[in-house]
Amino acid sequence: MHNAYTYNWFLVGLSFLVSVFGSYTGLQLVRAVRSADPGSKKTWILAAAIALGGGAIWTMHFIGMLAFDMGVPVSYDPIKTLMSLLIAVVVVGAGIVVVSSNDRSVSRLIGGGVIMGLGVAGMHYSGMAAMNSVATMTYDPVFFSASIIIALVAATAALWLAFNLEGNTQLIGAAFVMGIAVCGMHYTGMYGMIMSHDHSGALAVQDGIKPLTLGLFIFCFSMLLLVLSLIVTLSQLNKKMYAALEAEDDE
Repeated sequence: MHNAYTYNWFLVGLSFLVSVFGSYTGLQLVRAVRSADPGSKKTWILAAAIALGGGAIWTMHFIGMLAFDMGVPVSYDPIKTLMSLLIAVVVVGAGIVVVSSNDRSVSRLIGGGVIMGLGVAGMHYSGMAAMNSVATMTYDPVFFSASIIIALVAATAALWLAFNLEGNTQLIGAAFVMGIAVCGMHYTGMYGMIMSHDHSGALAVQDGIKPLTLGLFIFCFSMLLLVLSLIVTLSQLNKKMYAALEAEDDE
């Protein structure tokens, strides 16, 4: 039987917007990977992994967790929380590397999607494991499995969109699709969580990171993502401007 939880719907909405924004930034960066020269390709892949893994997925997850009221005191283990961020960035980056080596290969697309999808799910459940509370958490196998499937499908679709779409309007649409999928995975997994009170965890609650502190860290991380997005946008505009000027000179 699922527990009755409550949500701060403002933060739920914010988690979706952050996911869409992070997806747009990440997909824009993945697009840059396609045309990058070998010397700068690794930098673009790292930036895309941070935007998608850290912004669209990790930041969305923890804003969603701040929106979630378990009805008991909660804190977060700092090492496990950091590890969940690392998992998201590294595995998303690995998925991009697999696909970018041959963006027309169906087998590489599926392989990259599976890697990234498992990374999304791994981030979510490691992030859940970082929670300290006077309760133990188990998961309904049906909703647990559904969240994994959503993560796999969403990651594969995101990679295909990133390596096949050209127009900015299509990219915005793809970012919304990715945002819906990431949030769908998160809240499906959360709905399948079953909480049992266990007061032996009271000491861990006192030792962990308080939600307000984590919220401040997430805010700073989101601002970093905003700056990254601005840099990417300006870089793309400069490329288009130089391309237009070169075209005029050739005429």
